[in-house]
Amino acid sequence: MSAPIDYKSAGVDIDAGEQLVKKIKQKVRATCGERVVSGVGGFASLYQISDDKLLAAGSDGVGTKLKIAQQLNLHNTIGIDLVAMCANDIICTGATPLFFLDYLAMGKIDLTRDEAIIDGIVEGCRQAEMALIGGETAEMPGSYPQNEYDLAGFAIGEVKQNEVINGAQIKEGESLIGIASSGFHSNGFSLLRKLVGPTEHQLLTQLLTPTTIYQTAIKTLLNQHRPNIKGVAHITGGGIHNIGRLNSNFNYQIDSLPSLEEIPSCFKTIVDRAKLPLDQLYSTFNMGIGMVIISDQPATVQASLSELGYKTWIVGQVIKGSGKVTLPS
Repeated sequence: MSAPIDYKSAGVDIDAGEQLVKKIKQKVRATCGERVVSGVGGFASLYQISDDKLLAAGSDGVGTKLKIAQQLNLHNTIGIDLVAMCANDIICTGATPLFFLDYLAMGKIDLTRDEAIIDGIVEGCRQAEMALIGGETAEMPGSYPQNEYDLAGFAIGEVKQNEVINGAQIKEGESLIGIASSGFHSNGFSLLRKLVGPTEHQLLTQLLTPTTIYQTAIKTLLNQHRPNIKGVAHITGGGIHNIGRLNSNFNYQIDSLPSLEEIPSCFKTIVDRAKLPLDQLYSTFNMGIGMVIISDQPATVQASLSELGYKTWIVGQVIKGSGKVTLPS
């Protein structure tokens, strides 16, 4: 029996990444004036632009999921992932997405490939209801091989100061509602690429399924149930433990997780191959849950999401604590 392969042995050290954020926080804060409402550490940063309005800003990439797109020569959906990773962060604050900028760097311009990449970004912006207002294309021979490229994105939204969702209203006993993901989204791919062979084209194509953009879901919930939406967590790097960012005055007890039969089949394949303990699986992958809502009215929230076609689960509850997420033993 082969030994388990975890994220760290695949080359990604989540703990080191968290330590870096802690080390740079003070240096970053030194650049901030009084208009910076929240900076490093949340899902998005907030900047005050008037007495009653804030900008929400986020930046991200797609990670090594790019390698699969390049391997399969399928480039028309990776731009959706790019927009999703940024837009899904800023909507966690209750913000309405406004505009997006992209950065595309490559060894050599390929008109067909690069147009397909931009097509994906345009589609992502359409789903996120935001404008693609500009970007940068950088041809960098010597920095990238001829057939490789990298992507980064930057998203801006706006939210009224009295409508910000920051976890401050969370209370003990409220429910954690998981919204289904379309697949692995855009995290954990350094490990996934260790577990999937280069000739497994069907599985690799499934892994390339674009990240769900939750703008329609969150906008609907805020329109219909804003007082009952206490926190929104995007489940990306760090997995389900991202919920702990919402309010460190509580713990978040996960009582029930969706079974492997309820989520895309690629998860079962990877779980069988990885042979990792539950906590490592849920701190590396989203495991079928792309977003978590904290609410005091879970039934009404689930009903609204069901009408939109989203699968949901009550996965846990808020309890007394200090910002930890606990999984079933």
